[in-house]
Amino acid sequence: MAVKVHVPRKALLARFLLNPWGQVLVFASLFTCAGILGVLIYYDSKYSRLLEEKLKAGAYPNTAMLFAAPRWVSVGDAGTPESVAAALRRSGYAESRGGAMGYYIRRRDAIDIYPGPESYNRRRPGVIKFGGGRITEIISLEDNSEIDRYPLEPQLITNLFDKKREKRRIVHFDDIPDVMKKAILAAEDKRFFNHSGFDPIGIIRSAWVDVKERKREQGASTLTMQLARSLLLDASDRSWHRKIPEIFLTSQLERKLSKREIFEYYANTIYLGQHGSFSIHGFGEGANVYFGKDLKRLTLPEAALLAGLVQSPNMRNPFRYPERAKSRRNVVLGMMRDADFITQQQYEEAVAAPLQVVGEEAESSDAPYFVDLVNDVLQTQFQDRDFQSSSYKIYTSLDLDLQRDAVAAIRTGLAEVDPLLKRRFKGYGQSVPLVQAALIAIDPHTGEVKALVGGRNYGASQLDRALSRRPPGSVFKPFVYTAALATGLSEGASAITPVTTFVDEPTTFYYDNDRTYQPSNFHEQFYGTVTLRKALTKSLNIPTVKIAERVGYDNVLNLARAAGLNIDAPPTPAIALGSVGVPPLDVAGAYTIFANQGVWVKPNYIEEIRDQHGSLIYTNKIERRQVLDPRVAYLMTNLMEDVLRTGTGAGVRARGFTLPAAGKTGSSHDAWFAGYTSKLLCVVWVGFDDYRDVKLEGAKAALPIWTDFMKRAHQHPEYRNVVPFAAPDGIVSAEIDPDSGQLATSACPTYRAEVFIAGTQPVELCHLHGGAGTRVASWDTPAPSQPSPAPIVAANPNSAQASSGSSSVSAIPINPRPAPPQPADPPRKKGFWDRVKGIFR
Repeated sequence: MAVKVHVPRKALLARFLLNPWGQVLVFASLFTCAGILGVLIYYDSKYSRLLEEKLKAGAYPNTAMLFAAPRWVSVGDAGTPESVAAALRRSGYAESRGGAMGYYIRRRDAIDIYPGPESYNRRRPGVIKFGGGRITEIISLEDNSEIDRYPLEPQLITNLFDKKREKRRIVHFDDIPDVMKKAILAAEDKRFFNHSGFDPIGIIRSAWVDVKERKREQGASTLTMQLARSLLLDASDRSWHRKIPEIFLTSQLERKLSKREIFEYYANTIYLGQHGSFSIHGFGEGANVYFGKDLKRLTLPEAALLAGLVQSPNMRNPFRYPERAKSRRNVVLGMMRDADFITQQQYEEAVAAPLQVVGEEAESSDAPYFVDLVNDVLQTQFQDRDFQSSSYKIYTSLDLDLQRDAVAAIRTGLAEVDPLLKRRFKGYGQSVPLVQAALIAIDPHTGEVKALVGGRNYGASQLDRALSRRPPGSVFKPFVYTAALATGLSEGASAITPVTTFVDEPTTFYYDNDRTYQPSNFHEQFYGTVTLRKALTKSLNIPTVKIAERVGYDNVLNLARAAGLNIDAPPTPAIALGSVGVPPLDVAGAYTIFANQGVWVKPNYIEEIRDQHGSLIYTNKIERRQVLDPRVAYLMTNLMEDVLRTGTGAGVRARGFTLPAAGKTGSSHDAWFAGYTSKLLCVVWVGFDDYRDVKLEGAKAALPIWTDFMKRAHQHPEYRNVVPFAAPDGIVSAEIDPDSGQLATSACPTYRAEVFIAGTQPVELCHLHGGAGTRVASWDTPAPSQPSPAPIVAANPNSAQASSGSSSVSAIPINPRPAPPQPADPPRKKGFWDRVKGIFR
């Protein structure tokens, strides 16, 4: 019988350690453990360093902010304390003390405004009082004085996006409403404030639910783990080796940040889907994109929808997949109820609520084309500034009300144009391409761009048609007629005037010795002898080229260039009909010479820039120069008023826009309309990106958009008080027979009051109708004082003087002229007593 010998454990261990193989195994184990420990220390140190650098720079981009122009309110404007409070809330004001932007106190018939340290209106507190639905008084609290108007805080358009085209609106933990916090916790990490970054209970629970339901609906990652991925890892990488750095980063985040800080970082970095060409990050931007409101104002169902987007945001995009988004929203609401975050009644009411998103087309109210334009200007003109990673505040010229009007007008106008194109292109046996549109609205006196839309859908195409060169067609004709009317400054009675006649008939034009040009009129219709006024009103091509030939093609080009149209083309007859491409934005700038008494104003977009400390580093200086004599500018405006009254732009009046306005249609390959009131100038372009013929004239494609926009725009208080265009000194009026262009007599069946630069009015009686007596120009007012010389056109618009905005350029001098009465009544029939009085005059 074998006897078992008990060997002590220490002896066995000693025997093992004395054995060579045992020694190898021990050393191998120690080496392995040391290696693993070294690797852990290395990666812990590595990710700690990376995270430190990330947190030091800011876990989310600290980019510059773009603001719209401030909205001014004036005594007499319609308004209530509630409407002003709503505007202030949209701009980031709080309803009680505190807040970096500022706060307000609302009373029954007044609102007290206290701008904060980050406000545009720093140190400019005020009180606005109301009565009868209007502002009755505005008081500056700086000195308790009454003032006429007060600027409300500009609204944030967007944070400047980076090269990844990420848009976000930064929010702080205290800015996130409880309903949003609860929705996030219920949907993503209910035990967030109780675990240390990893939640074993949550992982086991999620796995059990997935197994039981046989689908992968439950997420196992905590908020900290999700934040770790979004900060330094590729969130799309779901392989096992991504888990290792994720674990290290999660551990580091929990050690370096508080739970509030982790939650805040998460709320600003989480990806919430695609909107056009931008990726949306953070619940602040998500609330704006999907609901058009500030995060603080979200309702329970809206908060649940945003929280539900975290998982598969593109597959649950409420714009494209509303039913999927609503279904996921209701799941989140159920989670909130199960977590006792909401009551059963709140759950039932929220589940029954309809899905109400703002509509995907609302992206254009954020002015993406305008933002791109401003971004390009910043990168070009301020290369020494890092706007992508510093908290600059850029205040722009954009009027968000007008921007929304522009978006709505293009949407409404293209809905009218699309069926017309469909019929026309099918008539040619062609497929119908997608037509595009651009709209630019500027203040004609300051050049501030108030609204800009560069296409019908920014998400589908980021090409800004407002900057694309396209032939303007007849929109260019006013520059031809202006060059002609400017002859009245030097040629006296032989000058070209609104009643100078030209023969409208098929004509061959010769230039460059042996070259020919044979234009035609629209629909091959010719009118015979016509006045200059009728030629422009009917947009006749043959008389226009004859006028350009008479005044000189080079003079026409020089005028256009002085007005900001960068045309690099030789002076040929085709120039007169707008054959050379120019950007619609430049056309808007060029038309300021008509709307602004001959002064060209360069379009501008940035009003001022402040750095992160609030110091002013840039303020805009308006670039302007005198291009036309004010009398010539007035004559052109008067002619273009007739375009809307009886000419190709008469559709403006037929569509109900009745305010004093002037404008011009244009048709080339594309459709155009350019026009203005005393308050606002707007240019509309409609065409195809591939340059094919749109087959619609400007009156049918661009005019409807222009009219719709101007009707909307002039309902706002800032643009409501439109006044008629006033004649400057040196304009006279005479009653003219519209057929002969000569002074009307008692025998003329009709006459009209025509306007002239004093000294250029006709002196001969109408030769067509005979008769005696006439109503001639009024000379009752004293002659005006000699005005300072102003140019028809700069001799060299590219000179240093011209580029600096100086008006001291070569010019034709102005002779003193008698002052005018009010001009330009429409033609009317002569009555019996008119004829009798004419005999004895």
